[in-house]
Amino acid sequence: MRYYDNVVEIIGDTPLVRLRNVTDGIAATVLAKVEYFNPGGSVKDRIALRMVEDAEKAGLLKPGGTIVEPTSGNTGVGLALVAQLRGYKCVFVCPDKVSEDKQNVLRAYGAEVVVCPTAVAPEDPRSYYNVSDRLTREIPGAWKPDQYSNAANPRSHYEETGPEIWKQTEGRITHFVAGMGTGGTISGVGKYLKEQGTVKVIGADPEGSVYSGGTGRPYLVEGVGEDFWPTTYDRDISDGVIEVSDSDSFEMTRRLAREEGLLVGGSCGMAVVAALEVARAAGPDDVIVVLLPDGGRGYLSKIFNDGWMARYGFLSAGDGKPTVSAVLAAKSGSMPPLVHVHPTETVRDAIDYMREYGVSQLPVLKAEPPVVTGEVAGSLAEKDLLDALFTGQAHLHDTIERHMGDPLPMIGGGQPVSEAVALLEKSDAAMVLIDGKPAGVLTRQDLLTHLS
Repeated sequence: MRYYDNVVEIIGDTPLVRLRNVTDGIAATVLAKVEYFNPGGSVKDRIALRMVEDAEKAGLLKPGGTIVEPTSGNTGVGLALVAQLRGYKCVFVCPDKVSEDKQNVLRAYGAEVVVCPTAVAPEDPRSYYNVSDRLTREIPGAWKPDQYSNAANPRSHYEETGPEIWKQTEGRITHFVAGMGTGGTISGVGKYLKEQGTVKVIGADPEGSVYSGGTGRPYLVEGVGEDFWPTTYDRDISDGVIEVSDSDSFEMTRRLAREEGLLVGGSCGMAVVAALEVARAAGPDDVIVVLLPDGGRGYLSKIFNDGWMARYGFLSAGDGKPTVSAVLAAKSGSMPPLVHVHPTETVRDAIDYMREYGVSQLPVLKAEPPVVTGEVAGSLAEKDLLDALFTGQAHLHDTIERHMGDPLPMIGGGQPVSEAVALLEKSDAAMVLIDGKPAGVLTRQDLLTHLS
């Protein structure tokens, strides 16, 4: 009989698959390293096993212990698989942008999941880094792998993933492309490949992440990019970093499913966008390997959900009906597209803006436009301000953050006007998103002007 003793033994030796349709017009060979063939469905199974083994050898993780880790989901699944086999408990801390599907997968493996806000600074007590630190201190026998600083992370790729790719391509690989999260994959694989021959190593990064020169502003693609520099990332390995927008990442992710039969996650689409940019500049004898870190079943409620994509402005109605973005574009050009205030400004400032621009609703933003959804802090309504001032609950010198309400409801620019009408039956205004980014505010008056 031919069988494995447990699922952990299946980790690694994932296949290379040639991309044939999304590479139309490209002479170079583009191969995808499909990591969802790992038992936990992602490349993170590799580092999970190595980190646990190292911790056991060092006496950091003892029988009956608890593994506590901040994760976007995939590392958690890998750790849960290993923990289940070896009798450990797991507590995983996820940012709130992680899909409910992925959170439920972690729970299905028996883990406890703690959800934290995405749009807070790393030093904020509510950040998923700090919450995981606190839980590690509070839970007896807890051990935090910390994939962002654990040397076993890049080493597992140096000793396993890199040699696999070199062997599978018979040493013909010329370029390696991978997304950058903890930096462990690109650092470990890249180091090994560069030691074997002349291989260019290119990183793919979300728009706003520090790797590609951003400040760590929030983005929608999951599991890649950072707002700080992990110690597992070796800055000397990458020959370049390509910045990819959420829009391009999600479009390519959907294309990979439709045109290549590869149901993968958003960071895979991001990596392929970067790999195709590299491939267009390469020659017919070049071999580009792009690592696809996970599968797409954890994103069915988001990237592969037309409703979600439309709400965030990534899809258009496409049936000839008037769209929300057309209404927004028709608004008077005499005022800024996104009149707003900041949390630290005063109530008097907000009233002055409302009077100057003739608006009754103001979004509260953490930064100057253009902004992303994670930088929308809340909103102010003229009626609520008036009531608070009249009753003495607010004063003109108060900061806005003390009196702001929830963010305005969102609607995608590609959605039909009829959906905006339905939304504004219950709300006085809505935030319009185009390609996942706030582009303006829509009110009932705007709709009436458009319809007339």
